[in-house]
Amino acid sequence: MRRLHLLALAASTALGLFVGGWAYFASAGFYDWFPGVLGSWVSIDGPYNEHLIRDVGAMYLALAAAGIGCLIWPHEIAFRILGIAWTVFGLLHFAYHALHLEHMSPTSAIGEMVALGVSLLLGVVLLIPERMPSRRA
Repeated sequence: MRRLHLLALAASTALGLFVGGWAYFASAGFYDWFPGVLGSWVSIDGPYNEHLIRDVGAMYLALAAAGIGCLIWPHEIAFRILGIAWTVFGLLHFAYHALHLEHMSPTSAIGEMVALGVSLLLGVVLLIPERMPSRRA
C-alpha cells in the first residue's frame, strides 16, 4: 500500500474512533458540545435523541473497526471496500449538511463543511488504485 493510503486509513480510523466513541459513550455531551473548540453543531439542529446519536456513534465505530482490520491485514481490496463505505457515507453526510446550513453562523458553517469535506476526501483517497510499477523492457 502506498503511504497515502495508509495515512488516509489511519486518519479515517482515528476520526471514526473519536466521533464514534464520543457519540456512543457520551451521547448527551456529544449533542451539547460536538465538535468542541469549533462550536456546537449538533444541538442547534434539533432536539436531543439519545437513540439516534448512539446509532451514529455505533456506525462511526463500525467504520473504525473496519479500518483497524485494514491496518492489521492490509490488502488493496480491503482498502477499496472501506473507501466505498467512507465515500458513500461522507458524500451523503456532506450533502445533507450543505443543504441545512441556515441555522449556523458563517464560521460554524465553514468549519462544518471543511470537516465533512476532509472526511469525504479520506474515503476518496482509499478508492484510488495503487499504482503498478512500470515494467521497462
